[in-house]
Amino acid sequence: MLKKKCDINIQKTIKLADAMILLARQGDEAREDSGCGVLYGTLLDSGFKLKQLALKEKAAHINKGGWQEKESTSQGGRDEKTNN
Repeated sequence: MLKKKCDINIQKTIKLADAMILLARQGDEAREDSGCGVLYGTLLDSGFKLKQLALKEKAAHINKGGWQEKESTSQGGRDEKTNN
């Protein structure tokens, strides 16, 4: 799990972009007219652009030493290293 809100929001943006791309593809498969084609084509293009920007920003955060994930504790909330 990520620590910083800015990193969490970038991760959410990546997931949102993936959902946009999936919806655009599903919508295009089920469309009945050219207006829907324009709608889903725009959604698809926007999803790809948004994902590209978010991944670029994620890489920038990683490169500057950010994008830190919280350490997980699997022993009922106790620290795994000290068992406290």
